Amino acid sequence: MNLLRLARASLAMIGCSLALGAWALGDRPVRLIVPAPPGGTMDIVARVLGQQMAVDIGRPVIVENRPGAGGSIGLQAMLQAAPDGNTIVVAASNVLAETPQVMKMPFDPLKDVLPIASIARSGVVLVTTSGYPAKDFQSLVAQLRTLKGKSSFASYSPGTVSQYAGLILSDRAGLDMQHVGYPGSPPALQDLLGGQVDIMFDGMVTSMPLIKGGKLRPYAFSGKSRSRFLPDVPTTAELGYPELQFQGWVGFIGSSKLPAEVLARLHATIEKAAQAPAVQQKLMDVGLEPELSVDTPALLGETRALSERNAAIAKKFGIQAN
Repeated sequence: MNLLRLARASLAMIGCSLALGAWALGDRPVRLIVPAPPGGTMDIVARVLGQQMAVDIGRPVIVENRPGAGGSIGLQAMLQAAPDGNTIVVAASNVLAETPQVMKMPFDPLKDVLPIASIARSGVVLVTTSGYPAKDFQSLVAQLRTLKGKSSFASYSPGTVSQYAGLILSDRAGLDMQHVGYPGSPPALQDLLGGQVDIMFDGMVTSMPLIKGGKLRPYAFSGKSRSRFLPDVPTTAELGYPELQFQGWVGFIGSSKLPAEVLARLHATIEKAAQAPAVQQKLMDVGLEPELSVDTPALLGETRALSERNAAIAKKFGIQAN
């Protein structure tokens, strides 16, 4: 009887292994396309998860940076590949819910592509140089009011919450700031540190090393609650700006043509990699809040709601599609 139970258990384990391993057969590398330059939030997530996935599935996992056009270049490259799970995108929800509001894309971001899984949550933090005279949010706003019409804010890309948050703050506080858009956080932060722009709403991943290094001072965080990484920094809602609450997911995106069985295998593979303790720790080390979800319909619904909110912001501020 014990031998019979053991045999059945062994067969069940083999069946599960085959279900997960079927996607991993062959020697083709898996491509994780990042629609942004190296060094940013999406790139870091792709490399952390890609390394673990390669171990789990026994195949090379290659991270390929395809920046430009608000993420559409990378997404288009994925859509042009066969929908077999071997080419997927690692990105933040902004490429589906933000930039399409101000940039025409050669596909429908809510129909042609599909959120596969979210790995972590990330908000933006309001920062400027540590040498700036303002020591807290209220004094920062007061200082910028003295420069009305002469100050500026950077964004890591036009049509993202980095721009939306700056526009809302400028409008609500009566600052009349000029927006300066950049192709990613690194060049924006370089100009911020150099004094070419005054402030920036930036992602936690790229700002945290500079905050820890004493080069940037944080003033406010855009999440629903304070960040575990910046417990002394108030949320924008605490400061009286609830409309500055922006927090999205970072994860995997694929073609809406992915067969159900391929999607299920991707869910299993990504879930296994994301739950590895080393992966969880690496995400936290760079300032991300690990939050795994493989509920594709729920992620799609959340992304649609974010898209509608951002469309209203773009309309209010007259941000036109190019």
